[in-house]
Amino acid sequence: MTERWLRIALAVFCALLFAAQPAFAKKTDPNKPRVLFVPHDNRPISDQQTADVIRKLGWDIEVPPDDILGARGRLGQPEEVWNWLEEHALKDRADIAVLSSDTLLYGSLVGSRKHQYSEREIRDRIDRFREFKRLHPKMKIYVWGSIMRTPRSAEASGGEEPSYYASYGNDIFRYTALTDKQETEGLTRREKKEYEFLQRLIPQKAMDDWLDRRKKNFAASREMIALARNQKFDYFALGRDDNAPYSQTHMESRKLAEAGKDLAPTRFQALAGIDEFGLLMLTRAVNDWTKSVPFVYVKYNWGRGGETVPSYSDEKISESIKGHVLAAGGMVVTSPKNADFTLLVNTNPSGRTGEANDRKNDTKPHEGTKYFADLVEESVASGKPTCVADIAYANGSDNALMEMLKNRELLYKICAYSGWNTATNSTGFVLGLGMLSGKMTTEAMDELLTARYIDDWAYQANVRNVVARQLGWFRASGAYSSLDEKRPAAEARATQFMRRFIEENLPPMTDMQYLEVRFPWNRMFEASYTIEPPFDFKTYLQEKRVE
Repeated sequence: MTERWLRIALAVFCALLFAAQPAFAKKTDPNKPRVLFVPHDNRPISDQQTADVIRKLGWDIEVPPDDILGARGRLGQPEEVWNWLEEHALKDRADIAVLSSDTLLYGSLVGSRKHQYSEREIRDRIDRFREFKRLHPKMKIYVWGSIMRTPRSAEASGGEEPSYYASYGNDIFRYTALTDKQETEGLTRREKKEYEFLQRLIPQKAMDDWLDRRKKNFAASREMIALARNQKFDYFALGRDDNAPYSQTHMESRKLAEAGKDLAPTRFQALAGIDEFGLLMLTRAVNDWTKSVPFVYVKYNWGRGGETVPSYSDEKISESIKGHVLAAGGMVVTSPKNADFTLLVNTNPSGRTGEANDRKNDTKPHEGTKYFADLVEESVASGKPTCVADIAYANGSDNALMEMLKNRELLYKICAYSGWNTATNSTGFVLGLGMLSGKMTTEAMDELLTARYIDDWAYQANVRNVVARQLGWFRASGAYSSLDEKRPAAEARATQFMRRFIEENLPPMTDMQYLEVRFPWNRMFEASYTIEPPFDFKTYLQEKRVE
């Protein structure tokens, strides 16, 4: 076993062990800033996986306890999170706050879609942002929020919309798409008839509830833009998730961008995506603090490339990436010679985005696979730090690409990788990783690479699909989106397959016999991973050296 693989082995062990540690820790370096981070819920990727990136810099970062953040079965407790923030801002003398407005106004990202708060309650919480800045005038404050999404269907909503979306989700989406198109282009005669039919079809009570909540959230977003204008924040970003070129979300985004058009994009942006915004804002905070402006060179797979409009988005991926680079405090450059790192984006030549759970996502090379792997190999060989955004498929890695990168021994020669959810989630997250990688040790980069390979490649693109197909074998109640009594069996089966996949596809690190998979949101869409003791890593390394 080479020394590099021994180091990677230690990296993955530390990464997984660290994930099981408490969020709170004593300040480790008095010369580095203290960060308070309020995520938009307690999903692993939103919460600890994002915070761990900053920990790899040696910075101190604190996150509210899980029991007051939004979870699958609760919308979160905004008052409790505010109390936590105000208390720790004083007690810890924090230098930086990176805050989800969805959590502080509605309890969580899901809470923003389902809450029953009055306009007065929301306004009172907006006022707390003003007061927080008054009490901490020197603190750097970065805030992001969401424009309510418009899922195409009940299935696409993942059960995170009000109950009536199960029956009328497709109709609501189509109705708002026609409303948006009517404002921008006008409707054909056929579309006008469809529009009138949908108005009669969708129950008025459901439509009133959905639009009333959106009206409150839209007004709150305008107020938050005004706070950014009055310099209460160092940066404010509004994200639009699960979106389409015509939709209610797209329409509201147009209007909110107009409301903030007087603000420079270095102060405010309305952008595609949302789950990646926590890391983008943390990255901007690091860049501001260290007075860094990372230069990024972006290159796409052949074919449509940057012109690709991915699933769950309303714009070309090249536009999303430009916006994310700017939001994170960087700059896009036109030559790799002038760049701090190269971002290679794996798009399908056809310009279409598949789903990682599609049976077509196998290890057989497809159109564009070899060309893109060649790009990665050439960029690595040039000595330029290289990052990979894998967006040929949504919600998981491109298995053909990963197999080729593995066979060419490139998995640990790049600096960062992401392929976990929507295209904008993946590109935004890897941009943050890439910008911060230059401030990390090689060991830290390897830990983060391994975390993404375990989640995006091993679980999302492979194990998740196999276990999902086997759920019917378990003699208990439950389903993919609500595991319930099937949860222990599904976790055990996923753990078994994950250990095997990692052993077969990643370099020899540990035998992974203590890797455990959990489904913290009682569904299979996301998982968490830990290594449970006992595990004598020193003995393991000694044994491997003997081998």
